Amino acid sequence: MGATGEATATAGARPAPGQGLTWSLRGRGPEDVPVLGDPGPPGGHPAGPATGRGVRVCVVDSGVERDHPLVGEPAASWVVVKDAESGEITVEPTTTGDTCGHGTACAGIIRRTAPECEIHSVRVLGERFSGTGDILMAGLRWAVEQRFDVVNLSLSTTRSRFAQELHSLADSAYFARTVIVASAHNTPVESFPWRFASVISVGSHQEDDPGLHLYNPEPPVEFFGPGQNVTVPWLGGRTIRTTGNSFATPYVAGLCARILSAHPRMTAFQLKNALYLSAANVRHEPSAEHPPRPSTAAGDTRDDSED
Repeated sequence: MGATGEATATAGARPAPGQGLTWSLRGRGPEDVPVLGDPGPPGGHPAGPATGRGVRVCVVDSGVERDHPLVGEPAASWVVVKDAESGEITVEPTTTGDTCGHGTACAGIIRRTAPECEIHSVRVLGERFSGTGDILMAGLRWAVEQRFDVVNLSLSTTRSRFAQELHSLADSAYFARTVIVASAHNTPVESFPWRFASVISVGSHQEDDPGLHLYNPEPPVEFFGPGQNVTVPWLGGRTIRTTGNSFATPYVAGLCARILSAHPRMTAFQLKNALYLSAANVRHEPSAEHPPRPSTAAGDTRDDSED
């Protein structure tokens, strides 16, 4: 699905946003703009096995440890570099792996959820989770330009000066069928890009069921995934238990990869609807056959991690 890791689109790739039929349709009718559609999975659940095969997922984060047994070798790894003298920002191939463990954790959750997807890494964070808004922007923009099917962004920025550019970039991704799955901040502050409707925004729930996601009837956070006291891969081939919206986000990104592997022609808005329909708390008609699923939470937890 999608183009290769090169900046230019390959033959047969989706047209770039802004090309072709953009503003109006004059002198032509429905027969001139045929679309081979996909109704999507019934109830949001793909029929048969859906493992993420053929779906390209990009993790924009701190990098991915190259030989972690719960992740596997990334298909490609890149790093965003800013020249100290000129200020020029470039995206370059890298073999450095992960600088702090956060990206490896996200990649491992995606791998666990969609085991046959193709994982790519773009490193925008340094040691101790350090990073800047312009580096984040450059890495996310590059990922969108590469036409990845899914971009996992378990990061956000509180810098409002980046909001307009991030909004424009998120819209461009949406129209190009690159789905950005973005983590909400762990504290009630204004940050971006999860606030935008053109991304899939994710927070965490406290249920014990690791395969459960919920729809939020009071957005802007749209979905909740398992992200509290979860076991994730970490540096050195080990695992840790941790909490944060960062770790709910790759679960939902993995769900997107699974759905797209079975229904590759789905649009971004169809994919969001499939997540809505398959959420455990969404009921189409109240009935004795489909009672609300009881809470499986073991107890109250406190989310004190920082993205």
